[in-house]
Amino acid sequence: MTMKTTIIPEDQKIEIKEEIKRKPTIGVYALTSCYGCQLKIATVSKIIEIADSVDIESFYMLSSASSMHKKVDIAFVEGSVSTKKDLEELLEIRKNSKTLVGVGACALQGGVQSWNHGDKNYKDLFENVYGKSKIEISEAIEAKPIEEYVKVDFRLPGCPPEEEEIIYFISTFLFGSWPEEKDYPVCQECRFAGNICLLIEKNEPCLGSITTAGCNARCISYNVPCIGCRGPVPNDVAWFDSLAKVFVEKGFTEEYIRERMKIFGSHHPKLEELLTKVFGGEKK
Repeated sequence: MTMKTTIIPEDQKIEIKEEIKRKPTIGVYALTSCYGCQLKIATVSKIIEIADSVDIESFYMLSSASSMHKKVDIAFVEGSVSTKKDLEELLEIRKNSKTLVGVGACALQGGVQSWNHGDKNYKDLFENVYGKSKIEISEAIEAKPIEEYVKVDFRLPGCPPEEEEIIYFISTFLFGSWPEEKDYPVCQECRFAGNICLLIEKNEPCLGSITTAGCNARCISYNVPCIGCRGPVPNDVAWFDSLAKVFVEKGFTEEYIRERMKIFGSHHPKLEELLTKVFGGEKK
């Protein structure tokens, strides 16, 4: 059998070699937030193990030479869009990145600054904080998740995300793969940890049954009920299963659970529909 040989022109060989040698470029950016997510990324103990495998083009917390105008392969963005400047920066980051990862509760759910979403308009919220004064913040807008404005390729939940999750996300990109997002609740990790169920056994309003896993049930392990900081379980998976319906059996009202969920999940598009699955009645 005769083997056919493909001859690659010399100039193309150089391009191929350069592509193989080139490290993935990464940018880490923050909109309105506490900066806790990028601080977490900056202090990951194992980051040194992969630092030589990537080129960090922009990371404002680490270098003043950073710029959102630089082209990057992967952009990690924390924070909610809460000002017109946030929106301008987000659009620029999206334009200059091949892959955009939303990082943390603010980027993915709007953060606690979205707690009152749907209850009051921006003007009323502003007056509650500053009173009816002449103070004006013309650049401020209602806090929203970044996905309200741009395409988000991957979601890294948490407040802030876990160290191993950050390493996992970066590592998969290095191998030319992509991260698998968790679609099961904190309750599953709680079982692995051998914790008692705070909802069933202590009548605590734990949101573990409807919150995305990944934290290894840290709060519950210290007898603190889950408050849902990692956001609602995605893809309608495990939402309000039989355990969640224990809310009703324990006497928690729909309004109480709604307010508790809205601390981190007020922008979830199916919040009312999913509450109805637990508390009954017609879809609102």
